[in-house]
Amino acid sequence: MDKTYSNAAAAVADMPDGASLTVGGFGLSGNPMQLINAVLARGATALSVVSNNCGVDGWGLGVLLAAGRIRKMTSSFVGKPRSSRGATSA
Repeated sequence: MDKTYSNAAAAVADMPDGASLTVGGFGLSGNPMQLINAVLARGATALSVVSNNCGVDGWGLGVLLAAGRIRKMTSSFVGKPRSSRGATSA
């Protein structure tokens, strides 16, 4: 089975709402921004994401967080992107 895609949009074209994602990177480095932006453009919602952190405002997973696309975030480092202010932890 060939799992090679011609571009990021093709890689996420069949991503359903509620999908689970694991995402590499830390803070401002190593983020797969082409894929993150493709997920944003795809419109998938209620995502469960596992990553070291949730990015920063305007970069990394922070763009999905600000757009309200992340339902559940599992991280080992929790900072405070502006878009998460006012959120409560369980």
